[in-house]
Amino acid sequence: MLDPTSVAAISAVLGAVGSGMAGEAGKWAWETTGGAVLRIIGREVSAPANPEERDALARLLHEQIRADPRRAVHWNALAARVRRAPSPTGAVRSDLPTSIRFFTDRKDALRDLQREASRRPDGRPRIALVHGPDGMGSSALAVHFGAQPNRLFPDGTLYADLGARGGGRDVGSALRALLRQLRVPDEEMPTGVDDLAEAFRHRVADLGLLVVLDHAYSAAQVRPFLTPAPGVFTILVARTPFPSVDAVRVPVGPLPDRDAERLLTALTDKSTVAAARATLPSLLQRCGGSPYALRAAAHQLTASALPPRPATTGGDAVRAAAEDNYRLLTPDAARVYRLMALRPWPAFDAAAAARTTGLDAGRTADLLEELADRMLLEYATGHGRYHYRPGVRVHAEATAIEEDGIAACSAALAKALSGYADLAASAAHQALPKSWRVPAPTGPATGPRHENEGAALGVLLAELGNLTEAVRCAEESGDPDTAVRLCRALWPLQLKAGHHERLLPTLRTGARLADERDPDSPDAGALHAQLAHTLTELKRWREAETAARAAARAEEAAGHKRGHASAVEFLGLLRLREWRGREAYDCFEEAGAVLDTIGEGDPGVADLPRARTLLERHRGRALRVSGETAAAREKLEAALRDFRASGDTYNTARTLTDLAETRLDESDTGAALPLIDAAITELDGQNATYQLAYLRHLRESCAGS
Repeated sequence: MLDPTSVAAISAVLGAVGSGMAGEAGKWAWETTGGAVLRIIGREVSAPANPEERDALARLLHEQIRADPRRAVHWNALAARVRRAPSPTGAVRSDLPTSIRFFTDRKDALRDLQREASRRPDGRPRIALVHGPDGMGSSALAVHFGAQPNRLFPDGTLYADLGARGGGRDVGSALRALLRQLRVPDEEMPTGVDDLAEAFRHRVADLGLLVVLDHAYSAAQVRPFLTPAPGVFTILVARTPFPSVDAVRVPVGPLPDRDAERLLTALTDKSTVAAARATLPSLLQRCGGSPYALRAAAHQLTASALPPRPATTGGDAVRAAAEDNYRLLTPDAARVYRLMALRPWPAFDAAAAARTTGLDAGRTADLLEELADRMLLEYATGHGRYHYRPGVRVHAEATAIEEDGIAACSAALAKALSGYADLAASAAHQALPKSWRVPAPTGPATGPRHENEGAALGVLLAELGNLTEAVRCAEESGDPDTAVRLCRALWPLQLKAGHHERLLPTLRTGARLADERDPDSPDAGALHAQLAHTLTELKRWREAETAARAAARAEEAAGHKRGHASAVEFLGLLRLREWRGREAYDCFEEAGAVLDTIGEGDPGVADLPRARTLLERHRGRALRVSGETAAAREKLEAALRDFRASGDTYNTARTLTDLAETRLDESDTGAALPLIDAAITELDGQNATYQLAYLRHLRESCAGS
């Protein structure tokens, strides 16, 4: 049995607590750990931000406990309090797409995959890299293999689209997608790619799984997903092989003419193919053995009339197929096809297409279906959403420039950007209606009304990929105002939904553009504050400090006192995360002093009572981390009175939990128990599943002590 005070065991506890800071319960556990570390070592120690610092702290704690075994009591009590119950287990919920019905040939490739999958474990990861040009069927091969019953994978199949299409997908989001398929709740997922990758490898270590990583585009991108687990077989799907990845290469080339004709016959019927016998050789040549092009050609075989084809498309079968089917479109469908391809929108819907093209939304929905039927669009994740195959988008974009002209294309993009900015601003305000950080939309473009705050947040989540792409588009189009507006609308996603890995590049862009416009503006202050928040959640604390200080400078220079106080508060919360309790307390005092200068008529004056009460709670948390438990209780009890008086049940429950934790720091379980019970009562019915689970665990640990 592992000694709970060994270096390995201590490091494991620190790692588990550090990886669980995505939710409120995780932050409580982290602050509890900071206080216990202070009591054991006898001085304030900076919190570990990476595995190396975590192991160094574990060694220091082990030395202190070995020097004075009485200190083991503090550590064992901590380990019992912050222990996380295992997440629910069960069958994998696979996101693997549906395999196609008419899968043709590829026997050799399937045999290669089966051989690597069944290779005897020898310490080397089992990996195959399926590669081939766009439209050649490499993804279809991997999906088809994964869809077949296979005794080698008793625990199921995981799938993630790494997103070479639609603007790419960050590694952190893809790791989260895999962990969700493993039934890991969002609240139990760590932040940061390194911690997510570690959590993924830990979860699959003893499982028999197939992992399909589609549309990969670099060796660096796929490395966090690779595992030496003996029961895991990973299939990478890419356009070209990555020499630095040690994998079995499975090339996917053109179908032979015989198999190409078999596929066409299966897609249509024998009589249709027979009727086209005279032109079949030229059609097969034009398709180049591409399954995508052959499937698209099935529409041409049944068309009543096909306009003359261009003499050449440079030997690109996908582009040739797109051109052939484009020439069968009605003018409105052709317009949608061209103009929506001007940016790699990850998952656009009929409303976005209508805004861009100026067509009726209902009519546009029918046109998108028509384009999908002709294989000029593909269905994306989410109801009624679409994206382009990369090669098809290249054709559509080039056609738009040629047929519509630069001016019309620029005008269409401007409409798309304006539409996404209006949509985001409206949804953000409805998701956080009381937040001064999300101003209410002005003018006629107020956006649709949503049922409740959760529904508005759901809209932002559904549009997240499009919003980040819109920021890139606005930057490249020389429209910093729209880019900044879009970035400010991301705040509800940061605050309520995480996604920090995915948002970080966009927030960096927004902060830079706001600085270029005016570094002493409220926009610059707000975006640096948003950036500081996300960097803090990702444990990139030095960068977070730089961003928080930039936010404070900008807000102070702009004379925006509420924003200035909030930026200083962010710096205090960062210090709290670093277990630098005394410095955190000083920041909260400074923020309070700034709030005291806000007068009637100043922005944010209506928020003052709640802001002051939150700062009082933060002061209590800072004192607790510093080991000053009596003073901490005084501050927390004052905050509790104000939260109760204002009817703020959620923050009442949070503060009750802080007080219970403080009593447990003092080993006073008798005083902690009623506080825990009161917090549970406050949270009942508020959908605070993980906070309640944490509180019930605290109660159990009290009862067992």
